[in-house]
Amino acid sequence: MKTYNDTRLLHGGDYNPEQWLAHPEILKKDFELMDKAHVNTVTVGIFSWSTLEPEEGVYHFEWLDKVFEAMHKRNGRVILATPSGGRPQWLSEKYPEVNRTNILGQKHHHGFRHNHCYTSPIYRKKVQQINRQLAERYGNHPALLMWHISNEYSGECYCDFCAEKWRDWVKDKYQTLDAVNDAWWMTFWSNSYSSWSQVVPPSPLGEHKVHGMDLDWKRFVTDQTIDFFLNEIEPIREITPNLPVTTNFMAEGHDQQDFIPLEGLDYSRFAEVIDIVSWDSYPDWHNPYEPLHLTAMKSAYIHDQYRSLKKQPFLVMESTPSYVNWHAYNKAKKPGMHILSGMQQLAHGSDSTLYFQWRQSLGNSEKFHGAVVGHDNSEKNRVFQEVATYGKRLDTLAAIKGTPKEAKVAILFDWESNWALKRGGGFGRPTRRYIQTLQENYRFFWERDIAVDILTPNQDFSDYALVIAPMLYLMQEDTMKELSEYVKKGGILIGSYFTGMVNENDQLHLGEWPQTLQTIFGLLPQELETLYPGEHNQILYQGKSYQTKDYCGIVQETTGKVIATYSQDFYVNTPALVENRLGQGTAYYLAARTDLDFLEVFYQPMIEKLALQQEIVKDTQPKVSIQSRTDGQHNYYFLMNFSEERQQLELLQPLLDLETNQTLTGLLTFAPYEVKILKKEN
Repeated sequence: MKTYNDTRLLHGGDYNPEQWLAHPEILKKDFELMDKAHVNTVTVGIFSWSTLEPEEGVYHFEWLDKVFEAMHKRNGRVILATPSGGRPQWLSEKYPEVNRTNILGQKHHHGFRHNHCYTSPIYRKKVQQINRQLAERYGNHPALLMWHISNEYSGECYCDFCAEKWRDWVKDKYQTLDAVNDAWWMTFWSNSYSSWSQVVPPSPLGEHKVHGMDLDWKRFVTDQTIDFFLNEIEPIREITPNLPVTTNFMAEGHDQQDFIPLEGLDYSRFAEVIDIVSWDSYPDWHNPYEPLHLTAMKSAYIHDQYRSLKKQPFLVMESTPSYVNWHAYNKAKKPGMHILSGMQQLAHGSDSTLYFQWRQSLGNSEKFHGAVVGHDNSEKNRVFQEVATYGKRLDTLAAIKGTPKEAKVAILFDWESNWALKRGGGFGRPTRRYIQTLQENYRFFWERDIAVDILTPNQDFSDYALVIAPMLYLMQEDTMKELSEYVKKGGILIGSYFTGMVNENDQLHLGEWPQTLQTIFGLLPQELETLYPGEHNQILYQGKSYQTKDYCGIVQETTGKVIATYSQDFYVNTPALVENRLGQGTAYYLAARTDLDFLEVFYQPMIEKLALQQEIVKDTQPKVSIQSRTDGQHNYYFLMNFSEERQQLELLQPLLDLETNQTLTGLLTFAPYEVKILKKEN
């Protein structure tokens, strides 16, 4: 895969000079302020189409030329975006087919952003035309660092073009209507197709969507989005074949307490066609519902997941130096928090801290979104000064650019399995919480400073000492075989309730649980008990009792060894945790959802046996996170205090402070939000 040619950690972000063309004094001051903020990179052009092409075929690049020349003069770099995320008014007016159609069949008017049809032939043509113009004009400019393709791809369209593409997609996959009817179980409620013309996008009546169809529709939306992306980059690959391309992935929160990767697109598929993974990182710092270090844990999880997509350093394409504007309560970062959160990005594998946005807009939707330069247009305010301090610190950390992280623990996450589990009936609708359950498992290792990769089942996990794969509801035969081989060759595997319940069509297995899974885990699932909120069972493990919640699987051991049992209800004394030896390895099946107290006693012996503990401090503690990157010759450790209290850690060996070049020994004291970056020779 291509990478970009710069030895620095990138610092800067979204720059929108098109909003300030009537204010030349502002544009002049921008570059003066960038020098003071130690900004070396700007991203331009994301929503600039109407300025670049105010009339069809009439182009204005002079303003953008000036940005390239100014950045080049100051040894800065430009990430150039393609503008497809926000089309101009004339395009929507002249070619209304480009406007997206919603699930009710209503055609959107022009407005907002990201509401174009991915299938529209004329939109694809117009996107290629503007992208070709940009590539021909700037492709050889020495300031051009990489391409930022569109912005935050998302959403779906139900127009006639998309319906036809959907029908073609289904035909290509299944070939015959009989195969479609079988895969989607269409005899249910008399849904069977008798003509291809009947194959239309899913019904808007969400609860009554055909499950197999809905799963395939989500696959189609990912495929069509990627296809649109590939259409976008054709002229870019042709004209600038050596420059990398990226697009910014996202995270989301379903309610105030969640922070998880975007669920609507299969980013594991998308990552295959981009050169560098990037994402927009907006954790809800200083919230009232959890300690700061738990917000940090959720942020770390997403950093690790996006890094793991390609197992290489990634970019944070957007973050905020202060606050966002879309939360119910838009809390500003407290002094020190910006630097801490930026250092966390680097610690988990990012080679950048880039912001949305450089300068606050004077009007419209994001006028109150945080920025490096506020409405006061001043370098003296707290936010600007903290960004400048952070940028100066980045200048001393260039050695970590491009260095990977190394992990011996993997958590498996599958976008398709998540789609199927969320769509399926039964169980507890609010309590399925697949990704949040993975985060609970991740939390154990993060609080002990043990690196974790978060992989999809299609990635190679054979070299990991421990693979954690709870709630892998949809499982294909190939995945079952890979898990079996992994255990046979000496790996330790963790499975749980919901594992392998359906196949790739979201159909249950006729008869017993698949034999491969029975062999791996040494048991046979029989029932899955759903608990109401506040309802619990207890499991007995190593002489102590631990509370369950949400789900209790009822299983019958076969070749496995029962090492924990339930203590209540009609399944009292039945297995709650089963250990099964297979070949040289071991598989565990945790039948119930538990709290962290059980996971702690369950995982602790494993990390000791596998020698996974970190090696630089005497005792870890949850509020001071230690993460490392390595270039083979050196390890670089980030020690980060995610608390508002002073903390202490005792070093086990002398280490060099990368920023001060001083050797540190013994007891280290951390002020609130303080970060130290230490270096160790291997």
